Amino acid sequence: MASSIEQSPFFQRQNSKGEIVVKDPPKFDLESYIANYTGYTRIHRLHHIGAHSPYLAVDAYRLAIAEAKKGKNVALYTALVDELSSIAPNDPAALMDTAWAEKKTREVREEHDRLEHELKSYKNNLIKESIRMGNEDLGHFYYDTGDFSNAHKAYMKMREHCTSPKHLADMNLRLVYVSIAQKAWTSVQANLAKSEATQLKGEEKAKLEPIISASNGLCQMALSSYREAATAFLGTSAAYLTMEPAAYIKWQKEVISPNDIAVYGGLCALAYMDRSELQNKVLGNSEFRNFLELEPHIRRAINLFCNSKYSACLEVLEGYRNDYLLDVYLSKILNTIYNRIRKKSIVQYFIPFSCVTLDEMASKFPAAEGRTIEQDLEEMINHGNLDARIDLVDRLLISPPTDPRHDVQEEALKMAETYDHTLRLRLMRLNMLAAGMEVQQNKAGDKPSSLGSGISDTFRGLGQKIGF
Repeated sequence: MASSIEQSPFFQRQNSKGEIVVKDPPKFDLESYIANYTGYTRIHRLHHIGAHSPYLAVDAYRLAIAEAKKGKNVALYTALVDELSSIAPNDPAALMDTAWAEKKTREVREEHDRLEHELKSYKNNLIKESIRMGNEDLGHFYYDTGDFSNAHKAYMKMREHCTSPKHLADMNLRLVYVSIAQKAWTSVQANLAKSEATQLKGEEKAKLEPIISASNGLCQMALSSYREAATAFLGTSAAYLTMEPAAYIKWQKEVISPNDIAVYGGLCALAYMDRSELQNKVLGNSEFRNFLELEPHIRRAINLFCNSKYSACLEVLEGYRNDYLLDVYLSKILNTIYNRIRKKSIVQYFIPFSCVTLDEMASKFPAAEGRTIEQDLEEMINHGNLDARIDLVDRLLISPPTDPRHDVQEEALKMAETYDHTLRLRLMRLNMLAAGMEVQQNKAGDKPSSLGSGISDTFRGLGQKIGF
């Protein structure tokens, strides 16, 4: 069945466009996985899975179509049915429900006219709160129908009619919500900054912080700022797990789930933080531990890396590659993150050795299909990621020889230059004082330098390095 779907016109088009097509089944159960999401996010994720996995395509499209029929977005329903018909034309869900589409289109038009008429009457009455609510209702309507651009405009029009910090905070959160749906990440950043600057106090302010942190992490990850994304996800409070809806949005289900925070934060940290940071900021983070408990394999991978078990760490991650390729935000950046983790692992593995056989490296860190370990190592050396040399005759990866005596001499010469410069400045100061000139103190205060003790300590350290 999966092979015939793979040969369908839809997936042939996907292949010709260079889209990712995951041929093997993922580890997750589709219904359990998608139960974490509601609304547009649920449909968006199902659509992504269906469009990239021949194995799950039919089930994902069926669920997406059923969800779309609960809403008002007729164009989305039509597009989903068209795509399913080019994957499985005989499937009952691939038949267009024209009666529903016509009825829903009529209802949507009537609702739009009603909301516009109400807003116009509110403007004539000049009641600010009514105008604000009218624009908000119109924004909700546009969002539900998939018109994100007009939804954004409607929410923006609320600003001048907001009469309290709470109204402003809700408006900014709504703008963040719509901008994420549009994948307009610069707009997300701008509205998150405004949300953070909102004049809320106490409990109301505390409720916003986990949302801002999680949304900022998602935004930074989408903009390829992976270290900043890791920092934002790691700073998300465990209160996010159980918090109430904000601006009438259930963020854990409609935007980013706690499981997503664990996966995105864990992978970004593993790729862009060193071992001590992973130990302290990830494994030792009592708040983030609550998220990691939802995805224990991410915690296991980080533990293995911190314990220098690099091959096992990569093996764990590789086992979930198909799952992450079907994630709507990870699919296009997963190879970048995985390659970074692999390169880090190779560098850390090689540090204790003076030489390692290429066969050993190939067994510990298997190369991607169509590549060899020699090509990977050569690329890392050329980019300055790995300080090593490749001996193709004896098939060895060799650490360049170091001369400790030469290093000590070089360090001593640098220090001698520094002290010579300092002594000349001090002599100049003494000569100026002897000539009756006034030497003013700097703003920080002219602190006396313990030059003699500094020289003594330095040469004592150098002596220890060369064995005296």
